[in-house]
Amino acid sequence: MILKILGCGTSTGVPIPGCNCRVCTSGNPKNSRTRTSAILMLDDGRGILIDASTDLRHQALRWNIKRVDAVLYTHSHADHILGTDDLRCFNFVHKNIIQCYGSKETLNRVKEFFSYIFDPNPNYKGGMLAQLSLNEIDEVTPFTVCNIEVRPFKLEHGDISVTGYRFGDVAYATDCKVIPHSSKETLKGLRYLVLDGLRFKPHSTHMTIDESVSLALELGIEKTYLTHMTHDLDYDDLKDKLPAGIEPAFDGLEIPVAPY
Repeated sequence: MILKILGCGTSTGVPIPGCNCRVCTSGNPKNSRTRTSAILMLDDGRGILIDASTDLRHQALRWNIKRVDAVLYTHSHADHILGTDDLRCFNFVHKNIIQCYGSKETLNRVKEFFSYIFDPNPNYKGGMLAQLSLNEIDEVTPFTVCNIEVRPFKLEHGDISVTGYRFGDVAYATDCKVIPHSSKETLKGLRYLVLDGLRFKPHSTHMTIDESVSLALELGIEKTYLTHMTHDLDYDDLKDKLPAGIEPAFDGLEIPVAPY
């Protein structure tokens, strides 16, 4: 299995339209960051998407993603769910209902955003709506998706809860300021961690680079990749500043996943 980073940019993406900063005008492709999401690509060709970002269609075309069989939502902020309508493209191809997972709060917000999908007008005569099935999870109980065990864990993102996900020796923890002690227990024994790392300047709901580094060192993880990065961060500059075992992610990064 491979966890592929489809996007590692913050809610605006990078570059930001109209911005002339050094990063936004950079020729380095690793400074071009679409909105944060990832996909777990299984050996049998199936795909488990983590968040349906605003840039989903572009990401799927760019990285030749042919299947999405399930979606794991981390939370309901716009940059993580607004690609939900584009999931219908995968319905067209493989004809299956896509199973979507998330906390009760997250799924309720998804249903509100996309009421036309989940509570369709009986007189609707347009094209096919996305064929999705919502599955509520909690933040402590493992569950199975496409025959893969998924271990959820809680993250704190300001005043909302975000769900992180662990698969085998890899975990994904975007959009967080705090990782509770119980969640750190779930992260023991990891080889790889994808972790929120917004910028150096303090932020009330996201980890700074220094906070992310401190946590990664505390957990003793072999390799940590920082995601959800702003245009304040140049890829090469940041990579040079980070200690061994911690690197910025980039769109298209592939991380091997060993099962439990």
